[in-house]
Amino acid sequence: MTTYTNPILDADWSDPDVVRVGDDFYLTASSFGRAPGLPLLHSRDLVNWTLVGHAVDHLEPAEEFAVPRHDCGVWAPSLRHHDERFWIFWGDPDQGIFQVNAPEIRGPWTRPHLVKQGKGLIDPSPLWDDETGEAYLVHAWAKSRSGVKNRLTGHRMHPDGTELLDEGKLIVDGDRIPGWFTLEGPKLYRHDGWFWILAPAGGVETGWQGAFRSREFFGPYEERIVLEQKDTDVNGPHQGGWVRTPSGEDWFLHFQQRGAYGRVVHLQPMRWDADGWPVLGDDGAPVAVHRVPELPPQPPAAPATDDDFPGGRFGRQWSWTANPQDGWATQHSGDGLKLACVRSADAHDLRKLPNVLTQRLPGTPCAVEVELRLDSEEEGTRAGLTVLGDAFSWIGLERASDGTVHLVHRFAEAVADRERDADHPRIAPEGRARLRIEIGAGARCRFLYDIGEGLRPSGQVFAATPWRWVGALLGLFALVPAGPGQAGAATFTHFRISAA
Repeated sequence: MTTYTNPILDADWSDPDVVRVGDDFYLTASSFGRAPGLPLLHSRDLVNWTLVGHAVDHLEPAEEFAVPRHDCGVWAPSLRHHDERFWIFWGDPDQGIFQVNAPEIRGPWTRPHLVKQGKGLIDPSPLWDDETGEAYLVHAWAKSRSGVKNRLTGHRMHPDGTELLDEGKLIVDGDRIPGWFTLEGPKLYRHDGWFWILAPAGGVETGWQGAFRSREFFGPYEERIVLEQKDTDVNGPHQGGWVRTPSGEDWFLHFQQRGAYGRVVHLQPMRWDADGWPVLGDDGAPVAVHRVPELPPQPPAAPATDDDFPGGRFGRQWSWTANPQDGWATQHSGDGLKLACVRSADAHDLRKLPNVLTQRLPGTPCAVEVELRLDSEEEGTRAGLTVLGDAFSWIGLERASDGTVHLVHRFAEAVADRERDADHPRIAPEGRARLRIEIGAGARCRFLYDIGEGLRPSGQVFAATPWRWVGALLGLFALVPAGPGQAGAATFTHFRISAA
């Protein structure tokens, strides 16, 4: 492989940040309200990535994330390596700036520590200055919580990363830069005698990547646009991280907002011009195809999607829509995922359920399949495969009042508060089904099923939709309306995603 094609991560790895340690590159991304959170990816060539773990098991405070908060939680993390430890700082817009750290990328990671409390504090980025021994932190603001946006605040930080040493100072005011708005997502660096802040502006759909530099941390800063759409089809190319290879090559990873697919990750070459400013992509325009970084060749790799659920365990690619509880998934001696039919007063609306096991929607046309057996005998129990967003649709099995199992297909629009049938229910005589979703261009989803007579289509084509900040998700679930006692389980096997 001598060239790569963008995006290098074609799914919702939102707000990526990257760091190199030795010959290894590591990346993390926003995970919002899902648990586990803060995914950790590894690469040796900046093109091929695998998912190796997560930095947080549960979101805190636990009681607030016992229910889905799809657009809240972990926003825009920064990943750093300092003092022989990995550090991740992120902003929770409702609580403040948090930090975790670990001696190795796979952990053990510390519990989240609140570095600065406050509403609307987002996108923190730390810097340990090796020249002076000083530590700093810069962050942005969410207007929805604070009433403030389009500005960056800088702090001195204790070198141990536990606290900030001042009240903070406005160091970049986007309102004073003609044409700039929604300045956010800063990443702080030291290079060539300058303090650098790489920060996007203009919004995720149509924005650009800016660079700021100053001889002093608290400014004044001068600015320049270093990456924008120009005549390419990469809308809003911005917010990411700079990394340097062992040979001295510079690269920049950033996202592109793609509707239901979320924020996919691109890799841009980076160089420095005669005036010492970074130049990203092809003279400031995103590249579609480019030569690979000068690094040892690596075999093709990508974050896992398929799962046989050995021993009832699910792979790292899965996260719950809220903090999990014991008993939702049962370990056993064979293969297959056994999900308990969790009782819920919100059985009519998957968006409100914490016990949906999800993974990212692939950014290219594909087919998703899973086999399902409904083991519960209780009326109203149901389980299925869903495409979950602000609107959702699912196909699966439900136990009827006469004891039979029906193949059902349901959906809800974004404005609806409960689901309704997308097709007529059909009896599944064996209580089993093969479920399939074919996802085409524009995240248009065609649902199919097999209950012993071969694959048959079901309902109308469903256009997947994101939440405000989160792309659509694929999900597995089992549930039953509220009531007393346990209600049995459902078993999923042979989860597969194949190219269309």
